[in-house]
Amino acid sequence: MLLLEIFFQLLPVSTSTETGYYIDPLILSYPPYHHWTTSTGWDLRNVQRLESNNLGYVANRDFERNANAVALIGDSFVEASMLAAPDRPGAQLERALGGRPVFAMGNPGTALLDYAERIRFAHTHYGVRDFVVLMERGDVKQSLCGSGNINGPCLDPKTLEPRIEKLPPAGTLKRIFRHSALAQYVFGQLKFSPQQLLRQAFPPAHGANAASSQPASGAAQMPPGQTASYVDLVTHTFFERIRPYATGRLVIVIDSDRSALAKGQLKPDPSRARFIQLARAAGATVIDTEPLFQAHFARSRLSLDVGPYDGHFNALGVSLVTQAAAAAFAQP
Repeated sequence: MLLLEIFFQLLPVSTSTETGYYIDPLILSYPPYHHWTTSTGWDLRNVQRLESNNLGYVANRDFERNANAVALIGDSFVEASMLAAPDRPGAQLERALGGRPVFAMGNPGTALLDYAERIRFAHTHYGVRDFVVLMERGDVKQSLCGSGNINGPCLDPKTLEPRIEKLPPAGTLKRIFRHSALAQYVFGQLKFSPQQLLRQAFPPAHGANAASSQPASGAAQMPPGQTASYVDLVTHTFFERIRPYATGRLVIVIDSDRSALAKGQLKPDPSRARFIQLARAAGATVIDTEPLFQAHFARSRLSLDVGPYDGHFNALGVSLVTQAAAAAFAQP
């Protein structure tokens, strides 16, 4: 084990990614000016050496009070740790806006109501008025408590009442693992899950029936008949919470089913369509990437994904969405 630890310390596996509530009781981030290395998969692809800024985000600049700045809010799609720094959304959006400062506030494993807290923070502490929110298709549903993508506010999946679901403080064992390259390789690169191993070793008493009743990974269990109403309530809650803070232009870019579009298919997504309708009614400029990506695939076979193993945007995909966001700011 010691030899393996020494060996992996020499390799570009993720080490010491010490997330915590450093800047705000409801906002998770890295420690300011924290250094670490990331890579993808067992064979350590897409190696990047990262450093967080003064606020604990992987960004191309420190943040300072500036009413002319644009805050770019999202999850791992904004952090884009697998891309080179100039190719990440914050850097590309800043170039597309002609050098206007962009504060990239991306935090992996978060959802729409977490984004509202970052909008609050950016306006209150830095005077930001204009925002771009880069959304995954699952960001609305992942705002339900228990989704595994919550760092703070969420809605109870049964009652749809607001709750707070924060990550617990790291215990002694977890703090040790954070500094172990071998542990990071096993849990990060190989995606080893003790919980999944236990479920496989000790299956539920009712077998397949019990398993089928469990929600899919990353999704909260919804009561029957609430599929539509949760979209309305999550969306309403988001816009009510950001209303005092998003006082300028709010541009929302929402991802689409790129794998289907690349095959010339268009799959209906009623929840996504409903969110777009509600967001536009609330005054947001919504960029629906379906026609944008359809046009791309009609003229090119180039993928917009990092790879078949990673559905995050590659540099070309980032360019398409940031150019579209910048064009929205040019409109009256």
